[in-house]
Amino acid sequence: MLRVLAVDDEKPALEELLYLLRRDPRVRSAEGATDATEALRRIGRALEAGPGGEDAIDVVFLDIHMAGLTGLDVARLLAGFARPPLIVFVTAHEGFAVQAFDLKAVDYVLKPVRTERLAEAVRRVADLTAPADRPGAGVPEQIPVELGGVTRFVPVDDIAYVEAQGDYARLHTDEGSHLVRIPLSTLEERWAARGFVRIHRSHLVALGRIDELRLDAGATTVRVGSTELAVSRRHARQLRELLMRHVRG
Repeated sequence: MLRVLAVDDEKPALEELLYLLRRDPRVRSAEGATDATEALRRIGRALEAGPGGEDAIDVVFLDIHMAGLTGLDVARLLAGFARPPLIVFVTAHEGFAVQAFDLKAVDYVLKPVRTERLAEAVRRVADLTAPADRPGAGVPEQIPVELGGVTRFVPVDDIAYVEAQGDYARLHTDEGSHLVRIPLSTLEERWAARGFVRIHRSHLVALGRIDELRLDAGATTVRVGSTELAVSRRHARQLRELLMRHVRG
């Protein structure tokens, strides 16, 4: 059962988030803070009390744009502690996924928050905080795909890249490909914290599966296994930065 702190300086948004969190059976308690200073004060008490303390916090659902310290500032401060709570960013802005990835966020949820999307974030946190002997603990995240009336579960770690096909997405693995009825934008949001990056309006790639980055006559491409994929100008610089950080990490 998770002990949650939600942080947002917009009171209606905070109340809505707390309402949704408290409805989730995996959440033991959900408290709110309206600014970073108050959040850091509560987190400080939780860290002093330890994981078994009355004020303990397992995860912080953190807005990014706030007056004073931002959510990213809070996350950077927490990174200096030995055992900080997990972090899920909840934001109306898509452009901070790179920073969230660098700060080891568990998930990156876009506003307006959808119930099923928030439930997915809670599930990820619950899996990470589960006792090692709990059934299902440590099982890699999987995505169901339909194959001739049979549902197969494909581990997300097996997916090298994803290709947009209208309202569908084709998942490419070493063994083949699978079509799922999920837009690429949804998978981009859901898997940002797992190292998937958008390189083009049509492609999402697992950072760790990129074998080669090539710049030729102003055009950027990546090689994933035997497949070469174009990188749009819009995404080229961000991709290079992410690759350098990945290599250094």
